[in-house]
Amino acid sequence: MNTRTPLENPSATVVLSIAFNDDCSCFAVGLNTGFCIFHSETCSLRTARDFNAGVGLVQMMGKANYVGLVGGGRQPKFAANKLIIWDDLKSKAALEISALTPVRGVQLSKEHIVAVLQNSVRVYKFAKPPSLLSAYETANNPWGLCCLSPKRLAFPGRTTGHVQLVEIATGNVSIIPAHTSAVKAIQLSPDGELLATASETGTLIRIFATSSCARLVELRRGIDPATIFSLAFNPSGTLLACTSDKSTLHIFDVPHPTKRAGSQQQQQHQQFQQQQQQQQQNGGPSDGSGGGDGRGKWGILSKIPMMPRMFSDVYSFASAPFEVDDDNSEESGGGRGVNIGGLLPVSESTTLGTSKPPKGVVGWVGEDTLLVVGAGKDARWERFVVREASDGRRHCVREGWKRYLANP
Repeated sequence: MNTRTPLENPSATVVLSIAFNDDCSCFAVGLNTGFCIFHSETCSLRTARDFNAGVGLVQMMGKANYVGLVGGGRQPKFAANKLIIWDDLKSKAALEISALTPVRGVQLSKEHIVAVLQNSVRVYKFAKPPSLLSAYETANNPWGLCCLSPKRLAFPGRTTGHVQLVEIATGNVSIIPAHTSAVKAIQLSPDGELLATASETGTLIRIFATSSCARLVELRRGIDPATIFSLAFNPSGTLLACTSDKSTLHIFDVPHPTKRAGSQQQQQHQQFQQQQQQQQQNGGPSDGSGGGDGRGKWGILSKIPMMPRMFSDVYSFASAPFEVDDDNSEESGGGRGVNIGGLLPVSESTTLGTSKPPKGVVGWVGEDTLLVVGAGKDARWERFVVREASDGRRHCVREGWKRYLANP
């Protein structure tokens, strides 16, 4: 239980949604009163727009002045089936896209607008007026799962557990049978070469090469089922961060198919792996934390034949707790609702922002530095750094945190 005294007075403003831009230099938040944009590194306010009405989804287009908005909260600014492209330079709506069902997700680039509906994904040309380029059917997708990179678009397939991967230039579609249960998290690496997926079970994360759709590695978050909040690659695509309702941030090594294997960091990591393997073969102790090598979690148990696969799986090399406070705000349905951002089940009739607010949204601001941002009344920004100790082990350390709602 958190018994610390709050540093600020409670605010009537509630954060309903969170989204980083493509390079994570900024993050935008939808409020029950409008929206704000913050500089990620400093958590300082860049833009604030007061509509006196709710914004359930907000998505920036890079560093440009265009922002995708969908109404939400108890008093929505816009209808649930309308996607508004807001020109913040002119402080007015520049484009509007209407759908037959509520909009659940938004992705933007200079060329495309992607509207994610409950059972389809629609791609439009960024023009006035927007023209529909393609539409894809999906399995039930109330969480609005979709990820856009310069070359590729990923979203749930028509079959439960599958992922559709679209080459934007050609329109070619590949189907990846990622999981046997419903997909709950999807993330492309910044260069679009890797795809990370997690299912509703939340125990395993699978990494695929988008060029061949081949599965590269399977990462184990834990043994107990969990709801995955967020997946995020670092800029080079060599590390993956994961948050869940277990209130733990995990960091994994990722085998990137196009990165050279001769870097100093990788050489040091390989040396440490060899040391760990030697210790295991000699029956040496293991601290059980996965501390510098995700493969060393279970020590000598991983070498015993016929042991369950969890003893030989690849675990995170570092982890750290992050804040997940229970929000009982009016906008979050008094704590009785469900978490759209946290990927818990919702129905098509659920209004964005009227369920429990998202927590643990991850964005990397450097190769070894990342942020974890949460919504709600007690909206927090936390900064973590991956550091290497003298013994070669890498650790995830929290450098600081802030209640950013005090800024608007």
